[in-house]
Amino acid sequence: MGRAFPRVNIGAAEPAATCSSLRVQRISVGSSTWLEQIAVTLLNRLSGRVVMQRQCCLFLTLAGAQLLCNGRNICSRKYSNVTFVGSHDAPFVGPLPQQNQNIDIPAQLELGIRFLQGQTHRRPITGTLSLCHTSCLLEDAGSLTGFLERVKRWLDGHPREVVTLLLTNGDSVNIDEFAASFTASGITRYTFIPEINENNQTTTSTTTPNNAADWPTLDELILTNQRLVVFLDYGANTTHTPYILDEFAYFFETAFDVTDAQSLGSACTVDRPRGASPVGRMALLNHFLDVEILPGVLVPDRERAAQTNAAHGAGSIGAQVAACRRALLGEEGRVNVVLLDFVDEGEAMAVQDAMNS
Repeated sequence: MGRAFPRVNIGAAEPAATCSSLRVQRISVGSSTWLEQIAVTLLNRLSGRVVMQRQCCLFLTLAGAQLLCNGRNICSRKYSNVTFVGSHDAPFVGPLPQQNQNIDIPAQLELGIRFLQGQTHRRPITGTLSLCHTSCLLEDAGSLTGFLERVKRWLDGHPREVVTLLLTNGDSVNIDEFAASFTASGITRYTFIPEINENNQTTTSTTTPNNAADWPTLDELILTNQRLVVFLDYGANTTHTPYILDEFAYFFETAFDVTDAQSLGSACTVDRPRGASPVGRMALLNHFLDVEILPGVLVPDRERAAQTNAAHGAGSIGAQVAACRRALLGEEGRVNVVLLDFVDEGEAMAVQDAMNS
């Protein structure tokens, strides 16, 4: 079940003969406009006095409750002032050495993950754009269209949730092919498109997003139904496809393929974009360990996942966040994304809650 709405017992509510007139007067939560619109739509469509009263009593019950965004009381925060625990290589699920997650995409979303990262490659022979780990011969998690359809179904049922996708473009596929998959899945109805100002520049600035000055709030994304933010590491063309954003115009990343826990927890440098300043970019920490099973062959380190995903201790999320604040962000700096393998292990969700408190 989603966490978008408070649990209420409408069966215990007292019917009110003047319910429709109380609808606007009584609702006083931060997102009242959204509730009023829903109430008006429902009350206008429903016929029958009993049903109308019960429906209205539901909204009166919600009047005293606080609507949540992404399951938390963070609706007024800018997107760039929220910390997301992300699922690294989210589509690659299972017990095999090359697989990065234990639970599938819907289960990750139900757990509380709102940032999904995945690799794309073309399938041999068919050329279908798919979610593949390094190569489709090694690990093929299905077509990009199918993946997007699964995410869309979840968004359909969770109207108070904002989800981010970060896709990699390992085969330098043209943006047209990505756009075709997004269109075919039907998910474009939810995609975020930055506003363009009079100088033909995006108001979601590439120079100050980390100030939380230009990004919309979570509530604004929800109210406009732009609840899917999409980034591509290489090959984005926002003139052609404005809802697929250039990752490195907005983010910097720390190093990946780290095999030493002490290094993971104590160092923080800008790995990509190479030579770039962290100023004006959101911070994405690659917080996952690999293990070298053969010379040059790295696989996810399952054995140490619980400690890697812990809140405190050597090589923990807390250790790397603290290191990055010291080195790059300042003590009050916002770490925007922490990418993890095996998100259901350790203390990932508790850390996400704490960093957004």
